[in-house]
Amino acid sequence: MDLSRIQRLGRALTATLTLGVTGTVAATGLQVAPISLQLQARQNADGLWLSNTGASVLNAQVRVYHWTQEDGEERLVPSRNLLASPPMLAIGPADRQLVRVIRIGPPPMGAAATEDAYRVIIDELPVTASGKQGVQFVLRYSVPVFIEPEGKSRTAPHLNWSLQREGDRAVLNVSNAGNGHAQLSQITFVDRHGKKTDVNAGLLGYVLPGAHKRWTLKTPAAVFAAGGTLNAKVNDEVVAQPVSLDAAAR
Repeated sequence: MDLSRIQRLGRALTATLTLGVTGTVAATGLQVAPISLQLQARQNADGLWLSNTGASVLNAQVRVYHWTQEDGEERLVPSRNLLASPPMLAIGPADRQLVRVIRIGPPPMGAAATEDAYRVIIDELPVTASGKQGVQFVLRYSVPVFIEPEGKSRTAPHLNWSLQREGDRAVLNVSNAGNGHAQLSQITFVDRHGKKTDVNAGLLGYVLPGAHKRWTLKTPAAVFAAGGTLNAKVNDEVVAQPVSLDAAAR
């Protein structure tokens, strides 16, 4: 299962929610908390709260996938070491239910062990009600879950950043040689003259341990031509990274 497909569904959902301002949209209210989980090596389980803020019964399905990044691409494979219970549930109006996320295999082990990553995919199932008015849509949540390796006091990313020109666009390449994930958000660029440009206001994405990712930026390559500093939040810590714009590989 491709995570990019999940991201496309999220963008489609945003468009549907916008329709609710000007049109008739029949929707239920699935809410999930927290938005991510971090399990220590000695921890066998944690939980997610699913809440129904709607006026009718909400049905949901919960699935767990092992999450890797290979050749810059997201890969999701059904998990055997991390499970969710219950996998199917019905939540009444103004009610909530706990879904336990359970590790049944050992944590990552060994001197070179790195953090393991999973995605819990929570789908609100469509209601088939005769005579229902308006447009119906369903919600999908993708919750990252990280499992720390045994014997490590802490995990942390170690990132290498580069910018490359491709036509009139700039491509940001980030590789992670650390033993923990990196969540990248709130990217800005300050050139050598002190001019600040917002590059990505929200979440850019994740780079898992031992992986690399590339993003084609909406900001024109010319903005980065003279070099400068990329400022970003990495796991909610502000990082300043000097960068220069490299020519495209031939």
